[in-house]
Amino acid sequence: MTRATKLLTALPPPQRQHLMALGREVSFAEDARIFEADGTADRFWVVRSGAVSLDQRLSPTQRVTVASLGAGDLLGWSWLFPPYRWDFGAEAFSPVRAYEFDAQAVLELCEEDPRLGFTLVRTVAEILAHRLEMTRGQLMEQYALHRRGVR
Repeated sequence: MTRATKLLTALPPPQRQHLMALGREVSFAEDARIFEADGTADRFWVVRSGAVSLDQRLSPTQRVTVASLGAGDLLGWSWLFPPYRWDFGAEAFSPVRAYEFDAQAVLELCEEDPRLGFTLVRTVAEILAHRLEMTRGQLMEQYALHRRGVR
């Protein structure tokens, strides 16, 4: 498996500086809901410290964690693709500090600087590919356990 790509360290320094000029520092208390599935995806975060759980709602009272994110990880990518709705929910698993970015401002910056836009989209694609690879591995592991009768 490949190593996870980190958004900010993947950007060359001048492009990272342009992006960071749009960021602001935020924090979330442990157990705080950061966003809900199907909500408007109008921002994203880069986690500085702490842990975030991505979850999928199974029923009105039950959620299942589908991924965990930590320092350096990108939280939120739905802002990049129509219909701009969150696919998952997110909750702070511990106190979290992050950089928050307004999606519209970042998209405008990408239009002004196509090189930054291309690099940003390519980096997000690498992050998504890595997460899909990790999920595939987890599914294969679950399948193997199920085939052996372990639950």
